[in-house]
Amino acid sequence: MSIHSFSLEQLQQNILDNEIYGIYIYTPICGTCQVASKMLTVVESMLHELKVERIDLNFLPDLANHYKIESVPCFLLFENGTLKERIYAFQSVPDLYTKLNR
Repeated sequence: MSIHSFSLEQLQQNILDNEIYGIYIYTPICGTCQVASKMLTVVESMLHELKVERIDLNFLPDLANHYKIESVPCFLLFENGTLKERIYAFQSVPDLYTKLNR
């Protein structure tokens, strides 16, 4: 789900409220983002414990500065409120599954 009326503060609270939390950052005109989104959908169906927010960067530009996002697509994985992994390269479904199923 895209978040349009979401603040950075609300997002940070969600990160703290969930043991494992992922943020998928994309832009709608990015072709690579569309492919990555499909891969992520498959992985999400296998990892039910992973809560993922999908955020269109156009609606939350402060996110890029706050988390020093270099490009989209980007997936931020948090554990207990701490950023554990930043994924830019979505190689394949098995690769993404392995990275997120640690």
